[in-house]
Amino acid sequence: MSPSDTLAFEDLRRLEELQEVERLEAEIWGPIDLVSVPMMVASLRRGGVLVGARDGRRLAGFVYSFPAFRPAGGGAGPQLTHWSHMLGVHPDYRGAGLGRRLKLAQRERVLALGLDLIEWTFDPLQARNAHLNFGRLGVIVEEYEENVYGESKSPLHGGLPTDRFICQWWIRRPHVLRRIEPAGLPVVSADVASAPVVTRTEDAGVLRCVDVDLDCDEPRLAVDIPGDFTAMLTQAPAVAREWRMQTRRIFNHYLGRGYRVVDFRFDPEAGRGRYLLTTIRTGSTL
Repeated sequence: MSPSDTLAFEDLRRLEELQEVERLEAEIWGPIDLVSVPMMVASLRRGGVLVGARDGRRLAGFVYSFPAFRPAGGGAGPQLTHWSHMLGVHPDYRGAGLGRRLKLAQRERVLALGLDLIEWTFDPLQARNAHLNFGRLGVIVEEYEENVYGESKSPLHGGLPTDRFICQWWIRRPHVLRRIEPAGLPVVSADVASAPVVTRTEDAGVLRCVDVDLDCDEPRLAVDIPGDFTAMLTQAPAVAREWRMQTRRIFNHYLGRGYRVVDFRFDPEAGRGRYLLTTIRTGSTL
């Protein structure tokens, strides 16, 4: 039996539960940039969501979000959403689908609030997170932000600028329902394999991005990234910085031209992942 099979999911509200979350934050990310107990208390009183996964008395993971406003275009007023600030899974419970189960529990709570959209940031160079967000949950991305949190002191970030995607998870849409309903493999579009790749890479023991193509005009295009960026941060930090700067150029350029990121394929055996970007917005697929 997988450790995740025995987990109970519950809303965390009591002070001692919030203190547990704070301790797990420190264990996962180090004792910096933590969401404090007072902040959790305040947000949970006004529509915040904090779901924990418990293995007996042990907190195995949690997901935390709070109400937010998304600016609307075309003169419309802002849209009320939920901002998912943090998802943490203890190392002993990783690789068993707990992150996805926490996101689905979060979705249930946000649906009960009458909302349609959950947003969050993630590092576009983290292939496993991209695999979860696109393949298993069905997010889309239209925004790339440079150095959102400053150059973090956390060893998980390697001192690099904290560039991030802003995910949109439209939790009622058919595209999302198709991604979250199957119990088996994630859904990945065949276009991920066939689209022209705008990253020029070479692999001489470590995957490098040596050049980028900013002149592609195809309606679909692909962007490769390394399969284990966290390991690269410690084993080849100069190459990791090169990846950050090159992918920054790509995503700023193509998202600025109206493309959006809609899918991701993860190939750990090949040591890489591949994003699909498209300008196509018609039809029912999204």
